[in-house]
Amino acid sequence: MATGGDDQRPISTLLIFAAMDSEALPIVQHFNLSPDDGSLYPLGVPWIRYHGYYKDLHINVIYPGKDRDLGINSVGTVPASLVTYASIQALKPDLLINAGTAGGFKVKGVSIFDVFIVSDLAFHDRRIPIPGPDKYGLGRRKSFSTPNLVKELNLKVCKLSTGDSLDMSPQDETCILANDATIVDMEGAAVAYVCNLMRVPAIFIKAVSNFVDGEKSIHEEFEQNLQATVVTLQNVVAQVVEFINGKCLSEL
Repeated sequence: MATGGDDQRPISTLLIFAAMDSEALPIVQHFNLSPDDGSLYPLGVPWIRYHGYYKDLHINVIYPGKDRDLGINSVGTVPASLVTYASIQALKPDLLINAGTAGGFKVKGVSIFDVFIVSDLAFHDRRIPIPGPDKYGLGRRKSFSTPNLVKELNLKVCKLSTGDSLDMSPQDETCILANDATIVDMEGAAVAYVCNLMRVPAIFIKAVSNFVDGEKSIHEEFEQNLQATVVTLQNVVAQVVEFINGKCLSEL
């Protein structure tokens, strides 16, 4: 993933994107962050930002907020892209972390509550069967490499596939398997696209809330495990932030 070229400068401004309030608020509470005054984003958008300082880091937690018409979390690639772009433009972060839940493949040895650092990202529902545009549709990208972080925290590493549906159609499954993905989500590859565009290094921390190939329905298992999964996610994010503090990008 492209960077701005400041690998030797200590990381100062950290941007943490989550898709849902349930993923974001445990992190907000852990770092005792304060709500934004509303001036960062265009008037009327539901996007949410909390911010504050932890040791040497200015931490910003952002998420798309509730849909104004339906009152539910604005999940998916479009809201994720918009709020990520606007936040990068306004805050000029040194590093972005996408922290969130994900579905995992039992057949690949995944367990519920496993936490992964993502190495590679791609889309599985942008099917353009024309040579050339097909590669654009897949949108394959690598995250910012963090070998020292992975080793220090003993984190699992895997590939992630992103799509805008919670369920998995047969066509989606074919593409996910072609992407060699162990986990799936609804925003990661879109965030990676924006970060690559804006030359901001990004890492992706995903906690498994449900299986995509299990016996239970995806949405039932997701809802059943969500609360415990976000606690696990918050604990790992806190460890990652602790490791990042005082370091430059090249030390990650």
